[in-house]
Amino acid sequence: MAPRLTVVLPAYREGGRVAAAVRGVRAVVEGEVGPVEIVVVDDGSLDDTAEQARGAGADRVLVLAPNRGKGAAVRAGVLAAGGATVAFTDPDLSYEPHHLLRVLEATEAGWDVVVGSRSHPASETLARPSPLRQLGSRLFNLPARVVLAGRFRDTQCGLKGFRADAARVLFSHARIDGFAFDVELLHLAERYGLSITEVPVALRSSPGSSVRFGPDALRMLRDLARIHRLGRRGAYDLTSDERAALARRPSHPAR
Repeated sequence: MAPRLTVVLPAYREGGRVAAAVRGVRAVVEGEVGPVEIVVVDDGSLDDTAEQARGAGADRVLVLAPNRGKGAAVRAGVLAAGGATVAFTDPDLSYEPHHLLRVLEATEAGWDVVVGSRSHPASETLARPSPLRQLGSRLFNLPARVVLAGRFRDTQCGLKGFRADAARVLFSHARIDGFAFDVELLHLAERYGLSITEVPVALRSSPGSSVRFGPDALRMLRDLARIHRLGRRGAYDLTSDERAALARRPSHPAR
């Protein structure tokens, strides 16, 4: 029987904390919902990330080589997942594991895509990010409006979840490997008529962020342009089987 939840942890050079993340997720989530599948994707790390994940009891450890980017890591993990709901979060646990329960509750209520939002009115900031990090977040969110129909308050939050049927369709068509992969997912969800809801998060600071706002902002802009081109060329078009599968999914609470 498939688990109710698969948690994907994309990891790059996380040998020092991936084991704690695996154990932390399992301790919190399994105590509430029963067995959870944990998939760690080592995105070409040169340290012992994969070994630490296996030693901590991850159900699956996938290794990409060479390093390809967070989008590629998340995509590999989601497509390997066996849970009825699939969520991803970062191994630094900036969003503590109990947030995964909030995501699961929303998907089991019928939502196809659940987006953590640091700008949700009910969200909390347990440690104020630096002014540079706040600026970077705004720089990443504003250009996304070029390809998104909705006005999402936070496209880049590292906590998102999906019903498995929706996840398979979305990630089978996703192409972006870098930071703009979140925007691509939301664009595809809108394109395919999937239901999307935002949930509040409590963000705590964590050391060791790999974000470099200047270079990454430029990559974001290039990826947004690529999303636009892919859409125009038909790369995101659904097959007839995919359209039929999505048409059969149960409706969400707002329908």
